[in-house]
Amino acid sequence: ILKSIFRTVHTVKGTCGFLALHKLEAITHVGENLLSLLRDGTAHVDAEIANALLALSDAIRAVCDNLQQTQSEGETDYSALVSELERLEAVASGKAEGEEGVPVSQPSTAGAPRLHPPVAIAEPEAVDSALPEVELPRPTVIPTPDDVWMSTEIEGASPLVGEILVRQGVVSEVDVAIGLIQQADGDGRRIGEILIDAGAVSPEALSAAVAVQSAVKATVVDSTLRVDVGILDQLMTLVGELVLARNQLLQITSLGQTSPELVTTTQRLNAITSELQNGVMKTRMQPVGTVWSKFPRVARDVATACGKQVRVEMEGKDIELDKTIIEAIKDPLTHVIRNSIDHGIETPEVRAERGKPAEGVVLLRAYHEGGQVNIEIVDDGGGIDIERVKSKAIEKALITPEVAATMSDRDATNLVFLPGFSTADEVSNISGRGVGMDVVRTNIEKIGGSIDLYSAPLCGSTLRIRIPLTLAIIPALVVSCAGEKFVIPQVSLVELVGLDVSRLESEIETVHQAPVFRLRDKLIPLLYLQEQLGLAPSEAANSTIVVLRCDDQEFGLVVDCVNDSEEIVVKPRSAQLRDLAIYCGCTIMGDGKVALILDVAGIARAGGVMRDRFDERADAVDSLRETTAWPLTSLLVATVGEGQRIAVPLAEVDRLEEFDRSSVEYAHGQQVVQYRGSMLPLIDVGATLGQRIENENQAILQVVVCTLKGALIGLVVCHVLDIVDHADEVEYSSGEMTRPARARSAVIQGRVTDLIRVDELYSMSGLSAHQSVVAAQEGSYV
Repeated sequence: ILKSIFRTVHTVKGTCGFLALHKLEAITHVGENLLSLLRDGTAHVDAEIANALLALSDAIRAVCDNLQQTQSEGETDYSALVSELERLEAVASGKAEGEEGVPVSQPSTAGAPRLHPPVAIAEPEAVDSALPEVELPRPTVIPTPDDVWMSTEIEGASPLVGEILVRQGVVSEVDVAIGLIQQADGDGRRIGEILIDAGAVSPEALSAAVAVQSAVKATVVDSTLRVDVGILDQLMTLVGELVLARNQLLQITSLGQTSPELVTTTQRLNAITSELQNGVMKTRMQPVGTVWSKFPRVARDVATACGKQVRVEMEGKDIELDKTIIEAIKDPLTHVIRNSIDHGIETPEVRAERGKPAEGVVLLRAYHEGGQVNIEIVDDGGGIDIERVKSKAIEKALITPEVAATMSDRDATNLVFLPGFSTADEVSNISGRGVGMDVVRTNIEKIGGSIDLYSAPLCGSTLRIRIPLTLAIIPALVVSCAGEKFVIPQVSLVELVGLDVSRLESEIETVHQAPVFRLRDKLIPLLYLQEQLGLAPSEAANSTIVVLRCDDQEFGLVVDCVNDSEEIVVKPRSAQLRDLAIYCGCTIMGDGKVALILDVAGIARAGGVMRDRFDERADAVDSLRETTAWPLTSLLVATVGEGQRIAVPLAEVDRLEEFDRSSVEYAHGQQVVQYRGSMLPLIDVGATLGQRIENENQAILQVVVCTLKGALIGLVVCHVLDIVDHADEVEYSSGEMTRPARARSAVIQGRVTDLIRVDELYSMSGLSAHQSVVAAQEGSYV
């Protein structure tokens, strides 16, 4: 790394001399001298030297920015920085020269005689043993052996011939270095000619190296092309308009009033547009590491100012996001990093008392999940002091003491996102002004993302940000309510539950005057879209519950119907709608009409179903579960004969499958199908229970694959109906039970349903011993 930094600074200094940039040349010259001592091992990096080198980096960037904007080096005086670098170089040189037995690898070049190497190059071993015996000055204008590899540090540059020869093992680094010194002393020959004349390389080997260099040059030139970002943005806009036109054509052809040729052409256009859209979007994607690359420096500066020791670790740097997203999250992430170090990581003394290493860790992690990118900032600090957060919020009049007393830990943690909140005791250049986390949340939500904070006392905190891959074109669900169409981004969609009016009324419960819906093993709060938007009551015969997730919480949004899912082009909200938190944009539908895009987080907050407002209702739900006489059990409900319904515990169900009846075979008189490399024994549930078989003529068999003592068996049913939650309190069937498989019955969804025990059904079916099932699945019969 030190060699790479040295070479970069050396290149900048040499270029400045050529371009007469004297200020930048003076800065980099003293920096190069100090880096030379570090590179050669005669001095070692400490905090003081690191600070000076980072200041050197800042100065180089500042001068380059001035050159780009004003074509001048700027008016900033860097004499203090030059003096500091010279002082550190003198101290490092003095230490090196004063240490007994430590050679100085870079003596002063002032007045030193210049050595002209002989034309004939000796064997590498002889050169290596001879060089240390003479004082070989290395003026900065003469390339060193490290400079042979300079070109590989420049983006898009091809390797030098000398580098290729060394990599191929044809010559040594010393041979090439001596040739470079001869060139610097005025030898006009190329490096290859010098090496051939010295007998170090053959003409054939040189020709081969030149050919390799030419091939690399051609590859670099042909494979890359610089394109202005504005052109890409314009191209993305045009692709968006093309997608809108494609959607309109698809809607027209779906009406069935066009010619088959137009339908075929439209389908082809649809495929091409999708490929074009994906291709253009890839040109805008950048790895999240481009943002993260500056965070180690940010962390170091903040840690130094706070007297802390911090290390930054990164995972998932190659995860790609749209350039617009990258730019939008840069500042929020920077603020979160600063907060993690300032408020989270303890001082080395406190960490030692708590049994932690003196150096704290801030982990940046990025990964894909559910069509979004999750970014986590994790620190191993002291966590969030809930009581201190509450007291600060009361002190700043953000909440009342009565509210604080009833708040959950999660609610208290989320107080850090309130405007004006800060736990800092005094204002500094790092924190204390109460402007920060509320802006972070606002900026993340502006790009369709969400943010959540978790903390464990004395163990640290985790802040998770969920953001979309792109903002331009997104998959969405089109729904209708009161005759109007609305769009919901699919990144927030969990599932759809279709209900008719009668079922909707019977299955919706009320907790604390708020509607909830029992979805399998949990209750989810419900919102009605027409109520949230102030629309007229719906008279639709059926409804659909759109289950959405926001901030790790699920809720149901009741709409009249779901129309379709399609890719939409997001258009920004107009000024008139900017203050409406329930909308995040709009789009043009296939029929040319404008549809508003619903903001899932905004609707959840407006409806009061976010966890901070739903905690009371959630506590009531928990208490309701506790008072239930029997635990809730998830059941798979199916039909097996004339009007007979059965229910199988979902815990015993492995998966649902469909098989062609023609695929059924027999082994030892038992029906089986070939399944995942083995045999799956089949049990016809209706026939086993003595019911009239309704699926004899069905070409497709519906099979419930269950696990029984580590093996799989298939239960053949007529139709799989639903998965329901049911309290395990049942009424036994009247009369004497003659078949143990139907040990009990219950009223489920208003219908009498037999509860089936898979082990008893297996025994009744007449199958051979259980070992035969296992043997079949292990392939003994195959």
